[in-house]
Amino acid sequence: MTTKTEAQLHFADLPKEYAGLCALWMPRPVHDAAEYDGISEITDAMALWQEDFTPDQCDYFDLLCSLLEDYDREHVRWPGVSVRVRLQHLLAESQMTAADLSRLLHGSRNLGAMILRGERNLTLAHVRKLAAHFRVSPELFV
Repeated sequence: MTTKTEAQLHFADLPKEYAGLCALWMPRPVHDAAEYDGISEITDAMALWQEDFTPDQCDYFDLLCSLLEDYDREHVRWPGVSVRVRLQHLLAESQMTAADLSRLLHGSRNLGAMILRGERNLTLAHVRKLAAHFRVSPELFV
């Protein structure tokens, strides 16, 4: 498997069958940041293509996201960090822009930028979409 600095994975290049996906990255509990990054590379490549998943890809993606959530729950703390900064961090980690945020939230073209500037607040629907997309607890955005 390559790292983000070498070559980026693309959804079209990923196996369609569960065994092939497991050969790419065997699902197991995340023990450190390197494993987290490896799983994140795969989930990032898959995240925007969920409607095109095979049943095996869906199961594999859900499992990897659960493993990331478990690690985050144990190791990631956000005390004193504003919701806006948390969102900016998640977007940066996913290499997403304000425009990507607007598309994710199914809002106007300016919605993402307005949220990131603090001109608009997140709605409950936004929080749900963000939590599902980033596979984090909705509490992260409240």
